[in-house]
Amino acid sequence: MSRLNNKVALVTGAMRGIGLAIAQKYIAEGAKVMLLDLNEEKLAEACATLPKDKVLWQKADVTKATDIEDAVNNLVKKWGRLDTVCCNAGIGGEAHLLWDYPEDNFEKVIDVNLKGVWLCMKYTMPVLAKSGGGSVILISSVAGLRGAPKSIAYAASKHAVTGMMRTAAIEGARLNIRVNSIHPGPVETDMVRGLEFAVRPKDPEEGKKILEKSILLRRYAATEDVANMALFLASDEASYITGCEQRVDGGFMNT
Repeated sequence: MSRLNNKVALVTGAMRGIGLAIAQKYIAEGAKVMLLDLNEEKLAEACATLPKDKVLWQKADVTKATDIEDAVNNLVKKWGRLDTVCCNAGIGGEAHLLWDYPEDNFEKVIDVNLKGVWLCMKYTMPVLAKSGGGSVILISSVAGLRGAPKSIAYAASKHAVTGMMRTAAIEGARLNIRVNSIHPGPVETDMVRGLEFAVRPKDPEEGKKILEKSILLRRYAATEDVANMALFLASDEASYITGCEQRVDGGFMNT
């Protein structure tokens, strides 16, 4: 397959889950990919399973400008260009009613999910422009389109990501940079366990059943379902798509 042949991509939050699935999908379709994450050991283990000539990886904290800038500089030194950026790094935060939500955890969620996305765009979009343009993909959530009980920080951050996407799409258009967001519903990852707990703290398994019943297709998304959308948005097939919210939710928003 070669839908991304000769393209170079950067994926944050890439040591597992959605981020790793996206990196794997990009590589399978011909791209070279830099993977960023905070846990160096797990990131190295994930990258050891990928083709060495297609992979570059680096430990990076998306909330630190110096980490992102250094990673982007290393990518350019290695491959000379950048075509696609997928801002996937994010955290779910704790499950509390808004009046009980700890201030320090609120700040942490906003720092990672919001500031981290902004910094990633800040340091990659000029490089995309020098490469002739490209695609920026922000991994948001259905929580960026509707309320989410006991998730005030997460919902706030993901709504803000949607707003940043719309603004970045306007500013990026003259540089031939397309910017879109992906909004998954529940995905079969570690993060969804916290959502199940928020729904039924005393019985997370029951929480999972409740969530599945709220999805028209009656199942969680697989990470590959999200990766397929990220592949499409990175490809030339999506060359006329920008400023859009792409739901990958199995009909969750329709219930």
